[in-house]
Amino acid sequence: MSRRLARQIAFQTLFQIDLSKDDPETALQQRLDEVDLSPDNRDYVRTVVRGVQQQKSALDAQIGAISKSWEVHRLGYIDRSILRLAIYEIVFMDAIPVGVAVNEAVELAKEFGDDESPRFVNGLLGTVVRDGDFQ
Repeated sequence: MSRRLARQIAFQTLFQIDLSKDDPETALQQRLDEVDLSPDNRDYVRTVVRGVQQQKSALDAQIGAISKSWEVHRLGYIDRSILRLAIYEIVFMDAIPVGVAVNEAVELAKEFGDDESPRFVNGLLGTVVRDGDFQ
């Protein structure tokens, strides 16, 4: 299975945790039990979900700093989960090219968000990449 599917599973897990306040480890295991992923992609999902949970305060601070007109808690669950995932990849996962992280985030926004989500996600991530000032 592809990294794109693994990224989608990571996003869906983060969304589930954020929306339902489920225990992160329980949500992660449930999602991984539902899909057939290669060991590398399973590791990717675990790394991203656990990493986003560990760095959530810093990620939200970064999102808050670049989304001047929106407080993080007021963002939709989908956009917020996509942004956390993408910024985590950009900041903490050197093996993932920045362009890939941004493009994949926009694709997730197209698939799961509303009509404005792709543009919003792309704009905020563009600012993160351009400024390079990660908190």
